[in-house]
Amino acid sequence: MADPNVSNPSHKAVTVFPSRRRKGRWARRLLWFASGLGASLLLAAGAGLLWLHAAAKASLPVLDGDLHVAGLSAPVMVRRDAHGVPHVDAATQDDLFIAQGYVTAQDRLWQMDIFRRNANGELAEILGPSLVKHDRAQRVLEFRNTARRVYANLPAGERAYLDDYARGVNLYIRQHEDSLPPEFKLLHYHPQPWSGADSLSIGMMMIQTLDTHWDVKLARDRIAADLRNPKLEADLYPVGSWRDHPPTGVLLDLSQPHPEPPPSSDDEDDDRTQTLALPPQAPKAHEDLSALHALLGLPACAGCTPGSNNWVISGQHTASGKPLLSNDMHLAFSEPGIWFMADLRAPGFHAAGVTLPGMPFVVAGHNEHVAWGFTALYGDVQDLYVEKLDGKGNYFQAGDGTSPGAWKPLAVDHEVIHVRGGRDVTVDVQSTVHGPLLNPLFTRETRPIALKWTIYDTTLNALPLYPMNAASNWGEFSAALGQWCWPTQNVVYADDQGHIAYHAVGRIPLRPGGLAGVPIKDSAHEWQGYIPFDSLPSAVDPPSGFLATANSRVTTEQSPYQLSLDWADPYRAQRIYKALQGRDQLKPQDMIAVQTDVYSEVDQEMAHRFAYAIDHAAKPDDRLRAAADLMRSWDGRLTTDSAAASLVTQTRKALWPLILQPRLGKDAQDYVWSESNFAEEEIVMHADPEWLPPGFASWDDLLTEAVRRGMDAGKAPADVNRWTYGSWHVIDIEHPLAEFLPLVGRIAGTGRQPMSGDTTTVKQVGRDFGPSQRFTMDWSNIDGSTENIVLGESSNPLSPYFRDQWGDWYGGTTFALPFTPTAVRAQTRHTLRLLP
Repeated sequence: MADPNVSNPSHKAVTVFPSRRRKGRWARRLLWFASGLGASLLLAAGAGLLWLHAAAKASLPVLDGDLHVAGLSAPVMVRRDAHGVPHVDAATQDDLFIAQGYVTAQDRLWQMDIFRRNANGELAEILGPSLVKHDRAQRVLEFRNTARRVYANLPAGERAYLDDYARGVNLYIRQHEDSLPPEFKLLHYHPQPWSGADSLSIGMMMIQTLDTHWDVKLARDRIAADLRNPKLEADLYPVGSWRDHPPTGVLLDLSQPHPEPPPSSDDEDDDRTQTLALPPQAPKAHEDLSALHALLGLPACAGCTPGSNNWVISGQHTASGKPLLSNDMHLAFSEPGIWFMADLRAPGFHAAGVTLPGMPFVVAGHNEHVAWGFTALYGDVQDLYVEKLDGKGNYFQAGDGTSPGAWKPLAVDHEVIHVRGGRDVTVDVQSTVHGPLLNPLFTRETRPIALKWTIYDTTLNALPLYPMNAASNWGEFSAALGQWCWPTQNVVYADDQGHIAYHAVGRIPLRPGGLAGVPIKDSAHEWQGYIPFDSLPSAVDPPSGFLATANSRVTTEQSPYQLSLDWADPYRAQRIYKALQGRDQLKPQDMIAVQTDVYSEVDQEMAHRFAYAIDHAAKPDDRLRAAADLMRSWDGRLTTDSAAASLVTQTRKALWPLILQPRLGKDAQDYVWSESNFAEEEIVMHADPEWLPPGFASWDDLLTEAVRRGMDAGKAPADVNRWTYGSWHVIDIEHPLAEFLPLVGRIAGTGRQPMSGDTTTVKQVGRDFGPSQRFTMDWSNIDGSTENIVLGESSNPLSPYFRDQWGDWYGGTTFALPFTPTAVRAQTRHTLRLLP
């Protein structure tokens, strides 16, 4: 039947297309829609920026005029200098620390809160489910409970100062309910009241950063099981080196080769037996160490272990005849930086330097009579124990020689993690006599492993910053150091009477069975008290007139106790000694030159070896020959315009997998050791045939292949002369919220900036790691002493003090921090009175 709707049924059916006019109309509609959507997004982004700008502007602190602060007994003067550093002058010490809490909160309140939450395991409460794993780890590690215990056991006077500081923070919060930092508004939450225990939680955060090494012991356990070769294991895990310069103060002839490290003592022999003993079988489950490092917030780059440089020079070697002391502490970068500079003055107390936001007192700096600086000691204060459980809530506690072992109930601490946008998470932290079982942190490890750590010792409850700040001579200062429990540190000292000194500090366990580099499976490695303070390495007014540390080995053959197996690479300390020891007429500008030094002896040595390998390799191409020419003529300075620096660092990065993967497989990625650069140097320079991988006829062939792979992995241009170090080796400092709110990251971060140096230079740097401050004390001119941090005092992008120090830090310059009342008044830019 014909279709009545078809006018001419004899015509063939045809496909009907929209007319060009209809197509154009739809295209215009789509264009208008896309334009409208784009405009809406731009308007929304613009509105967001305007809102953020308004919130930031509203939260800017009052820097001039009068503010009433309840709880003060008398007015407090807060003068800010050209860099916004507060110089706080109070009538009493209680008022001083109230004011310190208030003023620090003006510039760093959100950072203080995020530090507290990070330490206590309370980030998921504001940032959601993605932070539950982090919070679980912090609860298992017991930082919040430990901080509360230490606070409750402090001397009453020190606890009172913590309470004063907390009072100042809380007064600021109450006065600024409607003008808190914009991060609080972005995340829609309000800070909880501050407490003295919260300040100690932030101290625990630093202890975690500086004293965590148990993850290395877990990784070594697996690698030792893979190798099953004590000699190869010893190659990967050297304990000290021939390049070390322990701070004995003995004048060294640096032109002569150094001897090998001293032979082990009896204790060290016991230790080596433990650390090199092969387990009967490999751990059944291989823990994901990279995920564990991320969970614990440990540096991701190779060689970026928390460290520092410090040194002190007596007046016999300075132009002024007075001591010079320098310190730069190497930590992870963040926006804002970890330190807040301050000058604190009240009757009986006057100290200046860097403070830790959330804690009272000065951490590193000087007062009217003494100056001090820190580096991490790397003392071994943690052990892992493989426990025996019966599956019924009990563990087996071994006997102590006087009594038999017995089953004991596990202690259980019930923790609740509040989760934004999710249900609360309950964590039962189980502990043995050694400490908490770490298994809730693991994803694959099935052995019950407990962590013993000095922070869990209930008899240790001292962090003596106040008596250090108030000391007037070495006797008082060393007495304060004798109370120091954690973290383990190297402290250098200089005073206005011309004395210089060094002392290692921190409670380090006595281990009759020796130090253990892997989890302990026996009862022969229990702790027996702590190494006496007077037996730790020290030197006072040494003959050389020079002392320096940079995290490498500080013990000698005369040392009565071994402190660590895991010392840092020796290159920074060696370079400092070569640059300064034996020189006279030294001035402060010589100190900043060493702090920013980017020469690497080991990189230069390896560059020459790589060039030699290419020269002797079979049929190297023109690109490899050009690379060899660059490396053989290189001066060893890792400057941003250097192509040779790119070649040697990328080659070294490519070399480790070539060496390790044939023996370790995927476990090669878990190899971590603070002396890994030295281990690589020794393996390469000795050309050990045991480490030569299958498929390579010689070390020259292997090293040539490493150069080729390094260039490929680093995307080197065809002309390697154009492969500048700064084109890829960068620093990029981000705001903590950048991952969650990219807009905040773009506003607050530095972006990618070319960076000189590497992890073996005195200027030790990585992408987000490096010198967190630079300090030089000049006892001939106390007001000429210099201090600067990375970015600035303020965390507010609209503040003139948000990033005003970045140019000095990045450019390798510095500035003076005024100290005497006359100098402070002369450099005052803002004056705020805090009134009762």
